[in-house]
Amino acid sequence: MTTQHQPVDTGGGTALPTEPSTQDSRPGATVVAGRSPARMAWRRIRRDKVTTAALVATLLFIAIALLAPVLTAVTGWGPITPDNKAINPDTGNFPYGSLGGIGAEHLLGVEPGTGYDLFARIVYGLRTSLYVGFASAVLSTAVGVVAGLAAGYFGGWVDSLLSRVMDVMLAFPQLLFIIALTPVIQNALQTNTHGGTDENLRLLVLVLNIAVFAWAYTARLVRGQVLSLREREFVDAARLMSAGRRHILFRQLLPNLWAPILISFALAVPQNITTEAALSYLGVGVIPPNPDWGAVLSDASQFFLQDPMYLFVPGVLLLLLVLALNLLGDGVRDALDPRARRG
Repeated sequence: MTTQHQPVDTGGGTALPTEPSTQDSRPGATVVAGRSPARMAWRRIRRDKVTTAALVATLLFIAIALLAPVLTAVTGWGPITPDNKAINPDTGNFPYGSLGGIGAEHLLGVEPGTGYDLFARIVYGLRTSLYVGFASAVLSTAVGVVAGLAAGYFGGWVDSLLSRVMDVMLAFPQLLFIIALTPVIQNALQTNTHGGTDENLRLLVLVLNIAVFAWAYTARLVRGQVLSLREREFVDAARLMSAGRRHILFRQLLPNLWAPILISFALAVPQNITTEAALSYLGVGVIPPNPDWGAVLSDASQFFLQDPMYLFVPGVLLLLLVLALNLLGDGVRDALDPRARRG
């Protein structure tokens, strides 16, 4: 006689299969192995070749960023260490040789005029892009989840107030306001003795500015989910058992929101990286000579005809990074919500 494993209600309204029992050792007994939603989502991700490739590419980019000091130590060139011997003063300080000076000593060539090693600037610029992208996504997601939970659960004037704030934030032209606000804030918070703005502070200002204009997307999504979940039976049961608001919000509702929250976070990271690169390209993000892909692209656009590799290499890498993150976000969405799969 086989042992049947009944679904277990997690309290969140979703029936999950139990794990297989290890006590039934009778010959011929069939044990049905249960899988948690996380395991099923991971299985779908592994079966999707595009998502798997995007995950591998993303992990590779992260590893390169974390190992930037090691990689540059091997090559012997830092991000702001000039190699004056690699540039030709007779041609306007353009690199010697073809393809922007690519060779054994400089794997991706050097920057025209400065002689900075392009490989070192790219790997350190990758650290900047990933830091701003992930940090701003974490901050905006956290604020959006709290605001969405409060608006959806409490309703009334709380919902009306927060919804109007969301509408206002979503109506702002994000990029234009960040361009206007970032230099003002940075100039007001000058910290070093040379009259400039500390680079860590500049990155913090970028993260805060991007997060301030991005949290409303997550908040609106979470609010809609909470409006549906708060009328479910498991929430009514928690109220009948005299559960407090904190318990209902963070022990009953929040566990059922991880799928949309993760999807929102995964799709926010590449958008924030693109925003940061655009700000640096426009001169209000990371300021040279500090390494950043947007700043490199801004400088490279001036020398495209004379040194096309200077623009091509960081441009293609930025495209691959954003593409990998977008594909990974789409794959996570499809894995967590199979009904949302594209036809």
